[in-house]
Formats: sequence, C-alpha cells, structure tokens
Amino acid sequence: MHHPVPARLKRPRFMRLLLAQLAIILIIVVTSAVLMGGKASFSALLGGLVCWLPNAYFSWRAFRYQGAQFARDIVKSFYRAEAGKFVLTAVLFTLVFVAVPPSNPAFFFGAYVATLFTQWLGPWLLRQPSPT
Repeated sequence: MHHPVPARLKRPRFMRLLLAQLAIILIIVVTSAVLMGGKASFSALLGGLVCWLPNAYFSWRAFRYQGAQFARDIVKSFYRAEAGKFVLTAVLFTLVFVAVPPSNPAFFFGAYVATLFTQWLGPWLLRQPSPT
C-alpha cells in the first residue's frame, strides 16, 4: 500500500532579494561617490542600510518555522517580524537623523526608496524553478 508523503516546501529564496538590494545600494553609493563625492555616498549608504537592515531582520525572523505543525508559530513569527521591522526602521531613521545627520538628504532618501523599490523584484527573485 502506498503511504502518503508530506509535502516538502522549500524556503523562499529571500537571500537573492537581500543580495539584489545590497547590489542596488552599492551601485548608488559608487555612483554618488563619482558624481558628488564622499559625503553624498555616505548619505546614500545610510539610506540604503536604513531600508536593508529591517528587511534582513524580517527575512531572518519570519522564515524560522516550516511545516503545517508549526502553523501557529509561523503566523506569530510573521507578526513579530513585521512589528520588529517597523520598530527597527523607526529606530534607524531616528538614529541617523540624531547621531549622523545625512549631509545630502536627496541621496539618503533616494537610496532608501531605490532599495525599497527593489522589493518589487521579489516575485521574480523568489520564484521557484519549474520542476519540468
């Protein structure tokens, strides 16, 4: 008799998305260094990291559990991850503007928004290859 085998779902490939965001940050930092100098590139780096660090935290925290027996833990981890991401984003914005005010706010917010928009690539970067 054939025994049913539980489905083995693979974890999302969130590292690809995080690496894509790091690549965008690097491109913006290098471009701003060439065009405007070190202060602008440092502002761009800060803006990119303010977006990237909470995303990395969310990815680490949200995908800790897997499988139907952990359904409750999965839901809890997503809520906690989202709350932590929100708090971390607020803390990082506050920390940047209090401790190290960006010398070029346009590059700071430009890098933040560009890194944030990279999430739109998520469905493409996170898709699983077809088994056929």
